[in-house]
Amino acid sequence: MIYHLLYPLSEHFGLFNVFRYITFRSIYALLTALILTIIIGPRFIHWLQRIKCGQYIQEDGPENHQRKAGTPTMGGLLIAFSLLSSVLLWGNLTNVYLWLTIFVFAGFGCIGFVDDYLKVVRKQNKGLSPRQKFGWQFLVAAAAIGVLIVLPGYSSSLYIPFIKWVQPNLGWFYLLFALVVIVGSSNAVNLTDGLDGLAIGPTIVVGGCLLLFVYVAGHVEIAKYLQVAYVPGVGEVTVFCGALVGAGLGFLWFNAYPAQVFMGDVGSLSLGASIGFIAILCKQELVLLVVGGLFVVETLSVIIQVGYFKFSGGKRFFRMAPLHHHFELTGIPESKIIVRFWILSILLAMLALSTLKLR
Repeated sequence: MIYHLLYPLSEHFGLFNVFRYITFRSIYALLTALILTIIIGPRFIHWLQRIKCGQYIQEDGPENHQRKAGTPTMGGLLIAFSLLSSVLLWGNLTNVYLWLTIFVFAGFGCIGFVDDYLKVVRKQNKGLSPRQKFGWQFLVAAAAIGVLIVLPGYSSSLYIPFIKWVQPNLGWFYLLFALVVIVGSSNAVNLTDGLDGLAIGPTIVVGGCLLLFVYVAGHVEIAKYLQVAYVPGVGEVTVFCGALVGAGLGFLWFNAYPAQVFMGDVGSLSLGASIGFIAILCKQELVLLVVGGLFVVETLSVIIQVGYFKFSGGKRFFRMAPLHHHFELTGIPESKIIVRFWILSILLAMLALSTLKLR
């Protein structure tokens, strides 16, 4: 909105020319989302407490988590408000890639909201059934990818890090591949959201990393120099990434241990899906496995636990899954697990960024 109001003035006043630069608007999108979240946060948390929108804890979870029962949840609504407000203020609203990203974020956020709402109403940790949740997730993701792959500037080729000469065109099979990336990323973040600040920290790191990837993908000269896929117009999504990082940092202000509010599925599903979709936009689907490696490991721990339990006749591979609960039950303090996971996430992001030059 600000872009459309002020940039046209650059024809008469050179000062307003700064609004054409994606880097400038991304920085201010980050700051806007951060400030909005921190200012609104206390009132929003108080409102959640007033309407008794508290978290219900699984009975089979770690015993020390029962003390967290009643902590306000659905804090993802705060993230959504700040993020979307910032994007609408600073983004170029004629850009189709930006609107598709907003659609994925909002669509998965609505699914998460319904799931959280049902948990609060039923007063138990059971919302939508897995079939309902996955069904709606695949529907939203399919709608976004269906539009994306028919856009003239987008390719259904798969870019493989370190092997620049191999770029298989998946055709319509790319639709299925992209669906798995988006839905998998969404639920991976959801599974990681089990300790105070554990999910939002790596999400901020991944969002910041993808900010650089999507900016490079939308810049013809830098993309050519670094030998990455050039996607005309996709650089505008950098503004969304900036807002995501800002809203995430603002939410961490209240979600850090001990948490004053939880993001709930409305936050984890929408953020995870957005990360997956942005990786698809900048053709870094495989690099997402590295930068989001922490989410991948958490998801694999659940798959291993369930599979081992079934095939071993009831034995457990981990003390509890996801993996962060296993470490909790070994006696490691929650705060230490969180910080160590953040450190691993930063290291993985640095490794992912190194692939920009190693082509």
